[in-house]
Amino acid sequence: MTTPYSHRPGTDDHTAPPPGCPAHGLVTDAFGGDRPAPSGLRRLYGPEAENDPMGLYEKLRAEHGSVAPVLLHGDVPAWLVLGHSENLHMTRTPSQFSRDSRRWRAVNDGSVPPDHPLAPVFTWQPICVFADGADHERLRGAVTDSIGRIDHRGVRRFINRYSNRLVNDFCQDGKADLVSRFAEHLPMMVMAQILGMPEEYNEQLVQSARDMIKGTETAVESNAYVMGVLDRLVARRRAAPDEDFASWLVQHPAGLTDAEVAQHLRLVLIAAYETTANLIANVLRMVLTDPRFRAQLSGGHMTLPEAVEQTLWDEPPFTTIFGRWAVGDTELGGQRIKAGDALVVGIAAANVDPVVRPDVNASMQGNRAHLAFSGGPHECPGQDIGRAIADTGIDALLLRLPDLQLAVSEEDLSWSASLMSRHLQELPVTFAARPPQDVAGPPSATPQHAPRNEWQVESPRPVPAQGSSGPAAVPPHVPPPVPVAPAGSPPPPTPAGLIPAQRGPGAPARAWQAVVRWWRGY
Repeated sequence: MTTPYSHRPGTDDHTAPPPGCPAHGLVTDAFGGDRPAPSGLRRLYGPEAENDPMGLYEKLRAEHGSVAPVLLHGDVPAWLVLGHSENLHMTRTPSQFSRDSRRWRAVNDGSVPPDHPLAPVFTWQPICVFADGADHERLRGAVTDSIGRIDHRGVRRFINRYSNRLVNDFCQDGKADLVSRFAEHLPMMVMAQILGMPEEYNEQLVQSARDMIKGTETAVESNAYVMGVLDRLVARRRAAPDEDFASWLVQHPAGLTDAEVAQHLRLVLIAAYETTANLIANVLRMVLTDPRFRAQLSGGHMTLPEAVEQTLWDEPPFTTIFGRWAVGDTELGGQRIKAGDALVVGIAAANVDPVVRPDVNASMQGNRAHLAFSGGPHECPGQDIGRAIADTGIDALLLRLPDLQLAVSEEDLSWSASLMSRHLQELPVTFAARPPQDVAGPPSATPQHAPRNEWQVESPRPVPAQGSSGPAAVPPHVPPPVPVAPAGSPPPPTPAGLIPAQRGPGAPARAWQAVVRWWRGY
């Protein structure tokens, strides 16, 4: 049995080893210099957590089981829940594990200051994320009702339009970084449109949204910028409602105050943006680097939505969610949890829990039991919007640039990590340069008047040796010759049991293409 509260922040340790001693697990923390972590406790921040979070989770699982004591920024103690069933129990039992951060003992005793780097994440606000019971139902009801009014077909049109606009910015270059030029921007462009503030979209909004949940020194400042944008939006929609998410929240029968509306807009914006930006980058990396993934996707054995779902298992956009707070003394995963203790939902760790996933390389197609969007009454209500942005945006990108190739080796890719997320820093690719196209048209690698082909990502085919013979010497993609009947010959007999065609051979294909165009939103 272990407890994270055996150490209090700020305790002097006169037996500490010399600075920089590698044998004692020294790390550089966010509050100044190298110092030893308290005995037996690992940090969820610093080099180890940022460079190899999955490795850290497995060490914690081996040392403590399904629930492990850890340290947050500033060596604030907490519990990280690693087990799949333990996470489900915690998220589904608000009577034991509350979302109300005012229960956190470290806040009440002053161990966590108001300017803590994670303050934008845990500071109590009048929103559904920090509420339970009737308050949660009232506030979340306003959010889910407003999400239900979103026109998904209209959203897909905007996704295609914004995808075209982003690709137009680099399609003539023959190279691009798909993280900074596509994945980081598409979700913000779409969410700004959904919320009702497309004019507020800019680079500062994108970077502030990424920064405010990282626990950096500028997180509080970034949060203030985002809230300023949203406060202005609420004031405009209170005076002049429109057909957008902000107006629906303002007008909802739940009677949200301006502060409640602004805070819920921030919740929806940041949750949708961060998860979707990471999801797009992760799916594209899988497409470009994993031969099995690529073969299944290109061969039709896996659809793009299925590829998104597999990625939600393997590389969830949020690695953890902070936090839950114990309502009273209880037990979870064999650990004694005290009233007021903080707990962290371990999404990425739960997704590879050996109890539910003994073989991490096994396909998870058709299985949505992952915790990528958390669980219980606080499960993400807008997850389908995130899925739509990811699969429609990636589809549009690959239709425009079907010959994408990774420009570096997979080993050269790097990530940056924070407590809650881990994302690719860059995804450099090359492709054949192409001219821009009309942003309002369907994404295509060919001119608008030319027939459109579906995208297909392939590995380079081997070139047969000179002088070789047999099937290996036949050039790929060359169809066999079609026999032509002599003039005046009778038509071939119809096979038994089949009805002669009533329409031209292209009619079913055209009908299916019309359905696909309708679904994709153009």
